[in-house]
Amino acid sequence: MEKTHAQEADIRAFRSQVEDIRAQIAREIVGQQEVVDHMLMALIAGGNVLLEGVPGLGKTRLVRTLSNVFDLPFSRIQFTPDLMPADITGTNIIVKGEAGNEFRFQPGPLFASIVLADEINRATPKTQAALLEAMQEHSVTVAGETHALSEPYFVLATQNPVEQEGTYPLPEAQLDRFLFKVLVRFPTLDELSGIVDMTVGGGERRAEKVSDGEKLLRMRAVAREVPVAKAVKEYALKLLLNTHPEIPESPEISRKFLRFGASPRAAQALIAAARVHALMEGRYNVSFDDIDFVAPACLRHRIALSFEGLSEGMTADGILRELMKITK
Repeated sequence: MEKTHAQEADIRAFRSQVEDIRAQIAREIVGQQEVVDHMLMALIAGGNVLLEGVPGLGKTRLVRTLSNVFDLPFSRIQFTPDLMPADITGTNIIVKGEAGNEFRFQPGPLFASIVLADEINRATPKTQAALLEAMQEHSVTVAGETHALSEPYFVLATQNPVEQEGTYPLPEAQLDRFLFKVLVRFPTLDELSGIVDMTVGGGERRAEKVSDGEKLLRMRAVAREVPVAKAVKEYALKLLLNTHPEIPESPEISRKFLRFGASPRAAQALIAAARVHALMEGRYNVSFDDIDFVAPACLRHRIALSFEGLSEGMTADGILRELMKITK
């Protein structure tokens, strides 16, 4: 019984914290609630996010607001074709000490708690790999010496739609490192009006600190304890398996329109994100609806359309919607 009371207290505290964070973000960000919620889910789950959308939709402002709300160090890296790995990881510099000249490590912009990697697909694969290593290992190696990154650590990478010129598409193995790929839609008329009023109409407000790194890590620990029923876990795993065209039992839509399916890391992402979503909804158990809510963002960048799928105008999200219906 004591455990039940503790769980209820954890749920109330978790949801109250999320509502406070949402309220502060809304002071600076108009609309884009789905994007905000996915970023919060990823941050709490300990994952990273890839945002895709045209420039000017407020991605930088959103990440900066998030860092203010959590009072965490923030850095922004503008990726360009001439950006080198040392420009983001840091480098050893020569300084004059008491014993003569010596090397000292000068940290790069990756050494922040929240990092915005803007237009990641404009950098060369070598620089992309340096960022993705930091995302995965939470450490950076320079000249054979490993430097740990502080916790919590969160990377939000943005990319332009791949059809734009001057881009280097991220390889599938690197895309798999992102918990979510979130598509940023263009604002509605009412949202555009609100943005203009907020930014050029004198009504701009600033988000205030309502959390910190320690509270965030506590929320992460609570989320990891949320139970997942066997039937819900099997649904998530079957959904993942149904994305694989090479499996004979896969639905026809997968075998016909997909080139390859999601990796085992996607299963971890589905469960971790669904746990956080359940808590955000005020529940201490993961439901089928939680899996359905996080599945598109978890899986859309982990599957690839075949030539036939591309030629017939299929989309990853459309196929995933059908697979969710079939799997149930």
